[in-house]
Amino acid sequence: MSHQNFAHPRYWPVWFAIGLMYLAAWLPWRLKLWVGKGIGLAAWRFARRRRHITETNLRLCFPELDDDRQARLVRETFVANGIGIMETATGWCRDPEHLRHRVTYKGEHHLAAAQAEGKGVLVVGIHFSTLDLGGALHSLFFPADVVYRPHDNPLFERFMTRARNRIFGRAIDRHDLRGVVRRIKAGHIVWYSPDQDFGRDVSVFAPFFGVEAASIKLTAKIARMTGAPVVPLMFHRNPDNRTYTIECHPRLEPFPTGDDVADAARVNAFIETAIRKHPEQYLWLHRRFKTRPEGEPGFY
Repeated sequence: MSHQNFAHPRYWPVWFAIGLMYLAAWLPWRLKLWVGKGIGLAAWRFARRRRHITETNLRLCFPELDDDRQARLVRETFVANGIGIMETATGWCRDPEHLRHRVTYKGEHHLAAAQAEGKGVLVVGIHFSTLDLGGALHSLFFPADVVYRPHDNPLFERFMTRARNRIFGRAIDRHDLRGVVRRIKAGHIVWYSPDQDFGRDVSVFAPFFGVEAASIKLTAKIARMTGAPVVPLMFHRNPDNRTYTIECHPRLEPFPTGDDVADAARVNAFIETAIRKHPEQYLWLHRRFKTRPEGEPGFY
């Protein structure tokens, strides 16, 4: 990555996007919300593929909602994720200290007690639109490492990783299992979000909103390899659109059980409970049900 010529014209659009993110991070709060909402509404109107994915996910997960309410939730999801772009820019480009007055931390004693055991902690996070800002604000209370998926563009990857390394103790590639285990065994908190579909090879099928979903086995595997407590955590934007809540829950016990399906279902159940509190803030734009059981047709 260090040998890349980032001055090459092919990287100019990426530099422009990075510049826009820095600009967005310093906008007044009300203007951030306005711009974020505009981005979300534009994507809702024109990103038809992502809208189809979101509509499919919400139809599967909230069959009890009528067509009008599902349609409103689709729109609200795009708006929330548009605002999330502005929040990500803020988390990556500014010192989180300036937002300390906007965040409330509930249940921090659960994480403190787990940390006091001295075996490291695996924190189970969720892909809400607020994820990166949540990580930045969480760092005001507990230093933590984060597991992430590298970006395909090398310039944006460098920008993103540097930002996350500033926020977190270390940003760890999701393929670097040894690195995750090493950091936990050294006593660190590692934040990991296991709620996406990474394919059949690393997953078992477990229910998610009543639908069989490919659910990665790594949460239980890491816990088994390290002996670390697993602490669920949720982070959301409050209805005033100005403040945030971080909420730690009691550690999962017993966990792992040795039953990969039961362990994955346990993690999914927590994630589902968190999503139901603020469903519009979840990343429904991801193909959560992409991998299907053998012989079952795809949803998308």
